[in-house]
Amino acid sequence: MPDKQPPPKRDYQSTEQRQSSTIEAVVHLCGEQDPSTLTTARIADEVGLSQGALFKHFPNKNSLWESVAGWVAEQLTQRVFSVADQHERADQALEAMFLAHIGFIASHPGIPRLMLGQLQKPGNHRAKRIIRQTLATYRQKVVSLLNLGIEQQCITPTIDTEAAAVLYLGAIQGLVVQGMVGGDVRDLEQVAPRIFRLFSASFQEIPDDPKK
Repeated sequence: MPDKQPPPKRDYQSTEQRQSSTIEAVVHLCGEQDPSTLTTARIADEVGLSQGALFKHFPNKNSLWESVAGWVAEQLTQRVFSVADQHERADQALEAMFLAHIGFIASHPGIPRLMLGQLQKPGNHRAKRIIRQTLATYRQKVVSLLNLGIEQQCITPTIDTEAAAVLYLGAIQGLVVQGMVGGDVRDLEQVAPRIFRLFSASFQEIPDDPKK
């Protein structure tokens, strides 16, 4: 008789690995359906777990959404801010940050739905606070770069930095909404440079007229 083959071994994953794969699965699923309709059963099925096993890694659904919001906040700020910090000139840093943000959304199309879904939820739950704080930190980063640009004389000193930061974020959010309406957020990377050029025209330093 042929030797009986042992059953295949299941890949072992640590708690951290399970949590990470679950968070990534949630982000992916948010790109396919309304986050408010996303059930723990659907999430568990996506990562190959039972609901019971899923709750061993996350005590409840709120803690799962909190972890997802934290991952989005960390990934977004790290990737976008690190790109900006590679440039000495503030205007170049702003452009790099704008394009990196759109690129991040294009590679994770579920993130806008996820963030908007959490912001629309009633109450002041932890995931909502994380997203609000992330947006506030992002806005302050833009204001800081605008102020730096004024010091470097590459941005006009008459600009309203707070309003410009709102417009900056609004341009990104508007692009994302248009991508969602059009059905493919990935196309935004083709349009983003043109949108930033329009935005940057409002803050570029106007050189002195040599005839004066």
